[in-house]
Amino acid sequence: MHPLSAKLRLRAATVIILLVLLSLASMVAAGMIGSVSIPLADLPGALREFISGQPTSLPGHLIGLRAERAATAFVTGASLSLAGVMMQALLRNPLADPYVLGISSGASVGALAALLFMCAAWMVDAASFAGAVVISMLLYFLARRDLRGGTAAEGGTAMLLLTGVVLSSGCIALVTLMLSIAPESRLRTMVFWLIGDLSGSPIRWLPWFVLAGCLAFALRAARSFNVMALHAEASATLGIRVGALRKGLFFCSGLLTASAVTTAGSIGFVGLIVPHACRFAFGPDHRLLVPCATLVGGAYLVLADTLARTIIAPQQLPAGVVTALVGTPVFLYQLHRLRK
Repeated sequence: MHPLSAKLRLRAATVIILLVLLSLASMVAAGMIGSVSIPLADLPGALREFISGQPTSLPGHLIGLRAERAATAFVTGASLSLAGVMMQALLRNPLADPYVLGISSGASVGALAALLFMCAAWMVDAASFAGAVVISMLLYFLARRDLRGGTAAEGGTAMLLLTGVVLSSGCIALVTLMLSIAPESRLRTMVFWLIGDLSGSPIRWLPWFVLAGCLAFALRAARSFNVMALHAEASATLGIRVGALRKGLFFCSGLLTASAVTTAGSIGFVGLIVPHACRFAFGPDHRLLVPCATLVGGAYLVLADTLARTIIAPQQLPAGVVTALVGTPVFLYQLHRLRK
């Protein structure tokens, strides 16, 4: 192996190991911090009770409740961040994020319709996921030619983006209509869902399976992402199956977005600022960017949600408010660094 290649592999492995430890540390911090804090000395016993599934003490019960919420926050943040990386690779636009094609707006229409008619919680999740899938299928039907790639890849990207913006505008109009006619008793719940809230979110296995499958695809196709980012017009001549790659990016990013929005509502800025921050810190190579953005996105949302439920405890803020308040100055700083 070339010495430079070995050095790069060692650096990548070191970065990923450090980010895994950071993710674990964020989960531990989320379990300890709250309106009632858990002392460090009580943490090992509380973890043993949680692992055994038979909590008997107050720290054991608190760890169990907070661990479910932290796990949900991690998979949601990781999904949004990975979807952001894929969307930016698909559209070749640094301002692209998981919500740019209107898939989250479709999920919002489904969820708010279910909340308006006072459906059960599982029906709200099902309606949200169904709304995202319907918009994804409609977008694919309208822009399927633009996903084939080829010599007109740039024009196809613009048409795909414009189609998504138009569909998103239509969904936002429906959301506004439902908020206008919703009774006062349901309006607060609907607004909290739109902002993005993780309170009361149980552990679901489907988002983890979706994240694992899409992450496996992204890692396998990372070299192709690099070629398409650097040589979009000549990708096909360099051996890249552009059409298949673009369709894979579209479906995986759409599935990740639908899964995340169904789980926690529309939490903004995670899929926009985390890929940029990782790109600035670790470079544009997708072989490293994909796992790094996934881990950092998960840890970021865990910490943001921990802050949301402790900053004015015992009252809790929606996690989407914290990500927006933190994300705005961070993204402006990143833009300033980019201009310099």
